[in-house]
Amino acid sequence: MKNLILTMTILAIVFGCQHSHEHTHEDQPKEKAELYDYDVEARITDMGITLSEPPAPVANYVNAVRTGNLVFMAGKGPNLPEGGYVTGKLGETLTVEEGYEAAKLVAQAQLSALKAEIGDLNKVVRIVKVLGMVNCAPDFANQPEVINGFSDTMVEVFGDRGKHARAAVGMASLPRNIAVEIEMIVEVQD
Repeated sequence: MKNLILTMTILAIVFGCQHSHEHTHEDQPKEKAELYDYDVEARITDMGITLSEPPAPVANYVNAVRTGNLVFMAGKGPNLPEGGYVTGKLGETLTVEEGYEAAKLVAQAQLSALKAEIGDLNKVVRIVKVLGMVNCAPDFANQPEVINGFSDTMVEVFGDRGKHARAAVGMASLPRNIAVEIEMIVEVQD
């Protein structure tokens, strides 16, 4: 019992100190720190990426869910500018290079959907996690090289903040025979 009381007392002191420390800064203005020394959206334009209004989901889901400072992005496929998708299986009908380019198209789709959700891509604190799924033949083993198209684009856009934890996995099939599907988790400013 004495140990419990001692533990509770220590916790009360620790949390009380943290609270009083936080309280001393409440009178200071809270300005949002500039995350970038460049305009992220101007960089996207300079890269030749065109952001567009993301299409409405085709089923019972949403493009993004925000909880706190995290945005969970639904999986997106490689939308072609003229309409439709890049389709086919890596290792059968598509090369690694074609898969890499398809993953870059997914990056464009995800950036468009993220902008629609948060309004300004300069609010991105970090690309946290990426799950890349590759529609591939059973003996295809270059999923990471394909998903690099997405990862390289995120780093080119956001610099070190674009570096992320990642999984790149092979799938027997993907919806509508798309070549790749990628989802991500992003930390953003309030």
